Amino acid sequence: MLAHLVSTIFWLAVLGLVWGMARRAVIWKTGRSSPFDGRGLLQIPKRYFVDLHDVVAREPFVARAHVGVAGGAILALALVALNYGLGLYWPVLDGILLLAGLMMLAGATAMASRRRNAPARLSKGPWSRLPYSLMLFAVAVALVGAVALTGTALAPWLAGLISLAFAAGAAELAFGIGLGGPMKHAVAGLLHLGLHPRPERFGDKRFATALKPLTLTPEDMGVGKPSDFAWNKLLSFDACVQCGKCEAACPAFAAGQPLNPKKLIQDLVVGMSAKSDANYAGSPYPGQKVGEHAGAPHLPIVNGLINSDTLWSCTTCRACVQECPMLIEHVDAIVDMRRHITLVTGVVPNKGMEALAQLRDTDTVGGFPLTARHHWAADLNLPVLNEGDATDWLVLVGEGGFDMRYQRSLRAFIKTLQKAELKIAILGAAETDCGDLARRLGDEAGFQRLSKQLIATLKTRKFAHIVTPDPHIFHSLKNEYPAMGGSFDVWHHTQLLADLLAKKTLQPTRAGSLESVTYHDPCYLGRYGREVDAPRAVLKGIGIKVVEMERNRERGRCCGGGGGAPFTDIPGTTRIPDIRIADAKSTGAGVVAVACPNCTAMLEGVVGPRPEVLDIAELMAHALEVA
Repeated sequence: MLAHLVSTIFWLAVLGLVWGMARRAVIWKTGRSSPFDGRGLLQIPKRYFVDLHDVVAREPFVARAHVGVAGGAILALALVALNYGLGLYWPVLDGILLLAGLMMLAGATAMASRRRNAPARLSKGPWSRLPYSLMLFAVAVALVGAVALTGTALAPWLAGLISLAFAAGAAELAFGIGLGGPMKHAVAGLLHLGLHPRPERFGDKRFATALKPLTLTPEDMGVGKPSDFAWNKLLSFDACVQCGKCEAACPAFAAGQPLNPKKLIQDLVVGMSAKSDANYAGSPYPGQKVGEHAGAPHLPIVNGLINSDTLWSCTTCRACVQECPMLIEHVDAIVDMRRHITLVTGVVPNKGMEALAQLRDTDTVGGFPLTARHHWAADLNLPVLNEGDATDWLVLVGEGGFDMRYQRSLRAFIKTLQKAELKIAILGAAETDCGDLARRLGDEAGFQRLSKQLIATLKTRKFAHIVTPDPHIFHSLKNEYPAMGGSFDVWHHTQLLADLLAKKTLQPTRAGSLESVTYHDPCYLGRYGREVDAPRAVLKGIGIKVVEMERNRERGRCCGGGGGAPFTDIPGTTRIPDIRIADAKSTGAGVVAVACPNCTAMLEGVVGPRPEVLDIAELMAHALEVA
């Protein structure tokens, strides 16, 4: 009797699953068409067990619980489909089914125990119910296997009770998908891995970070409503498990600015489903109440579904993306929405519009004359690379060339290269802005103009390599310029310094520092550029022992200087650089080593007492006695 009941429930659950999938697919199809490689579906097992689990494994307890509940559930469902769906009723399969149920039960129990003292970042509501629903299903599965394996004759009421438990768990799995319950992530997540909007994340460029260019046609001016997203991006939002790892990593959220990446993704789910956020059971945007936002696929996002200040709070640091176990691209979504605001409405808060206007008028962020970018090098006998000239290393300095503080770092870097007797040159007045700030502030047209302009300039010069102390230039030229027609060999200055030390071209003559040093990883070098070793190699090479902050390397905390945040300047309860300096002070270090002009400016802007902020080039010059 029990076996036949389970078979019936299984096929009813399959029908529910088909209905649910069809319902979610209709929602995803409201998005724009987007090409995809169907071969990605064949890569789901690898992407799940390697790429996704690599992120989950950062929390060993959660990883083990996930293996138990997910592995047990998948095995159990496969066995039920085979043994009861097809009516085989083989005892050996029932034995394995028993083990699968127990495995799932252990994982679900671990999840439930974690929920009893849950971190604040975890959403509640249906997510608090889920472990117990899975426990109920696991118990039912185990009992089905045990009863069939032992041949026990059950009273009708007991068989019915087990069947009801099995049906309740099956309903959570099947109907939860169509109704938008927690388990929708299971199917949406797998499809998302196979149809990911950034398939390059899983290849040789596993951590690809370059933004995709717009065609700048009326149909492609960013995202103004949920249906403007590509359909596979809408699918990706449904993959969210509301674990809140993005929330815990977000510097804007920590600073009390009105951004929570987890809530933003859930608001986009609300928008594509034509609902409100009234049922959201996680942390809100700081300073904003839950239940005040609603949307629909074809209604404007800004100031209905999401407030504009939320979008402008983002530093584009990609910490949320780095931590997301479902590999969702939060920053891409935010920049897409910014693009629509900037290109269509032309409203960027505070000094953002002024910066974009200066870029249009002067090709610099600050409105400085291009001839002044290299005044700091007037006494360094630094050649200017004119059209047709050749050099080995072309140095791009960026906006830092106009900043009196960062000019010290640039001078230290150039003196170091001269000590190494490298053939170097600068562009002089021909160096225009790379366009990074314009792109992050949503001015895609400005970025494309500036990038094509600089590419055209570079193509009239002959050089082997480009080197820059600015990670934003490094990322733009290395990762984003190829799509604009410019492919160059681009080095960050710490990579070049590390190489010169390794080859013993440079040999320090005195200790790099008498104080303990901690190193702050710039987001655009560590997360965008995937370079965390070279700066540490330089510091080690000049005799400095680094005391690491708790959040370091690819998981380092943002300084607050990216994404145009210093220009949009959305207020919070504290400042992001204050939080990062607090991280540094907790190490006891007297010096914070940096490798980015933006990081230098933001961290030095913190009111003392605080550690001294020094660029790695300055520490290197000190060790070589050329400063």
